[in-house]
Amino acid sequence: MSETVPDPASGWEAIDASAVAALLAGVPVRWWLSGGAALDRWLGEPIRERANTDVSVVRADLPAFVDALPAGIEAWAQLDEDEDPVPFDAAPADEEVQPVLLRDAASGRWLLRVNVEDGAPRAWVYKRDPRLTLPWERAVLDLDGVPTGAPEVQLVWKALRPRPEDDVDMHAVVPKLSEEARAWYEKCILSIHPHSSWSIHVRSPLTPAKASWNRGRG
Repeated sequence: MSETVPDPASGWEAIDASAVAALLAGVPVRWWLSGGAALDRWLGEPIRERANTDVSVVRADLPAFVDALPAGIEAWAQLDEDEDPVPFDAAPADEEVQPVLLRDAASGRWLLRVNVEDGAPRAWVYKRDPRLTLPWERAVLDLDGVPTGAPEVQLVWKALRPRPEDDVDMHAVVPKLSEEARAWYEKCILSIHPHSSWSIHVRSPLTPAKASWNRGRG
């Protein structure tokens, strides 16, 4: 482990989905591409340049995930966005770790941002509101052997406080969602994040002709 605290604001390696899968091949617990990396993977092309690559893991699986990392890959815990990260093993057991940052000790480059999410044996659970769940087979897709977070789920995460770059992602992805995925996404925005700026793009349930999840069958 590095003697000095590395700065996670810079020094990120561009790592693609296949490289992520190779890096995590020995991890015995569920993990999946998330955030913008998942959206790019699902679309089959990059939407825009990404500052880093995200994966996710369920909180209960985090220790096993870290223990199984290849030799030379360091895990650092971000306890507060305004504080320096600490080695994962040094993080207090009662502190919430979010996110965990993976670093190549040899090159000194950051590789992955690991988001810690919630889940049950049969379903993904939205950490911000546990009323929102989705069976694992819908929440995480197998795209050519790489577990990838479903695009509608990634958009719900981004919807709380979307940045201009998140707007770019949303406009690229929403038109290509299946009817089922778009209906789920729209329903989530209205019920979980009704004050999001993205809610104006979701057709109101008060006007059924405009709501994809509230249309009558003709």
